[in-house]
Amino acid sequence: MTTQSFATTVADWAVGLMETLGAPGAGVAIALENLFPPLPSEVILPLAGFTAAQGTLVLWHVLIWTTAGSVVGAVLLYSLGAWLGRDRLRNIVDRMPLVSLEDVDKAEAWFTRHGDKAVLIGRLIPIVRSLISIPAGVERMSIWRFLAFTTLGSGVWNTLLVGAGYLLGDQWHIVEESVGVFQKVVIVVAVLLVVWWLVKTLRGRQDVDSPRHVRKR
Repeated sequence: MTTQSFATTVADWAVGLMETLGAPGAGVAIALENLFPPLPSEVILPLAGFTAAQGTLVLWHVLIWTTAGSVVGAVLLYSLGAWLGRDRLRNIVDRMPLVSLEDVDKAEAWFTRHGDKAVLIGRLIPIVRSLISIPAGVERMSIWRFLAFTTLGSGVWNTLLVGAGYLLGDQWHIVEESVGVFQKVVIVVAVLLVVWWLVKTLRGRQDVDSPRHVRKR
């Protein structure tokens, strides 16, 4: 299935939900998008805005229900992270090659310092907006802070995309194209960071295993 045909399939599915359930259908679609990131919010949200512009849905109903759907999906992923927990995560990492518990400690320390901002800003970045809920759960971030920053970040994201679809009318697909470019940039940056981390890790291990680090007997 091509990207275009997938987007068309998602659009048809979202339209069906909204025709059946109204604004809550848009909320259900966004809740599922949080749990299954390949479902593109950049298709669902502008389409919901366009539908509101046609008078089929009420705009503020759409904004409330899509934000509620975002929060529900995020809480489910937070619960998954909380169930996984630090001990299970450390046990898994301890069995993985190229990843050390020191890396986990650094990540935990970073999240402890920047957790609020990570959740808030993460909700505005494609792909990250779903995944950021898992480390928040692992670290047992205060559920009330998590809900507050998730609601705020999701509200901003949803308002931007729904509003754009509302204003653009039958040209709502322009939003999908624009966000798609942003998402590709995010993926490229993520891949580069992973490659950089792998190279750094492998070089570190080579330095440790080199003869100058082997103690003479």
